[in-house]
Amino acid sequence: MVKNIPAGLRIFTWAFVALVLIFVLAPLIVVAGVSVSESQFIAFPPTGFSLRWFAAIFESDSYVRALLTSLKLAVLVTVGATVVGAGAAIAIHRGRLPGMGLLAGLFLSPLILPSIIFAIGLLMLWSATVGPVSFWALWIGHMVIALPYVIRTTLAVLSESDPFLEEAARTMGAARWQRIVYVVLPQCAPGLAAGAFFAFNISFDEAVVALFLRTPDLVTLPIQIYNQLEFSPDPVVAAVSTLMMGMTVLLIAIIDRFLGIQRFVGT
Repeated sequence: MVKNIPAGLRIFTWAFVALVLIFVLAPLIVVAGVSVSESQFIAFPPTGFSLRWFAAIFESDSYVRALLTSLKLAVLVTVGATVVGAGAAIAIHRGRLPGMGLLAGLFLSPLILPSIIFAIGLLMLWSATVGPVSFWALWIGHMVIALPYVIRTTLAVLSESDPFLEEAARTMGAARWQRIVYVVLPQCAPGLAAGAFFAFNISFDEAVVALFLRTPDLVTLPIQIYNQLEFSPDPVVAAVSTLMMGMTVLLIAIIDRFLGIQRFVGT
């Protein structure tokens, strides 16, 4: 069938694919190149080769604090989103309660809701009801953004699960909590693991909500990069960005290696 495609269309298709790859990869290549440059200024192509900008990350108190804040936040968001997402996905999959379709839509709405609108709303609500912005306001914001990914990956796995396993456990006298713990959750494990990876990466890289909910003592790594670019840009920014890109690629590779990312993306 491929042989019947006109030569002109094949050329156009490959040219379009190449153009997309250039637009996607070119900025990443520039950032990686600047991060290993000897120059004290952000310039491409790099002049010489040096890893001193990577060392400078860990010599900077502001970057270390921001990194620790982002790691702490991402870990707590991952734990919370995984626990809540597991329960939500199981409830949505069973769909026995009235209004479950509406509940599913609410859980997944952050996928289409602009982050800036959500960030402004959360800031106004928190300030009016709780008071000054704190770490937990940012945690809630990241939880809301990460939760749909955990639910989606878990639903993808549940849709392929065998419904008769739980029925067999019930027939053999297993209580409801035993069926959930020993039958349902093990079936959810691949989806929960993938969702946890996505939740961690999304929280670690998120900048919009963190920008609106930042305080002098609450700065995440993406916001520290933004501040550095705004006031005194240097290649350290590129080095941090390169490390974040590397971490993202590593997480995706782990998901694909052990779980198969296509089963979640293609669902």
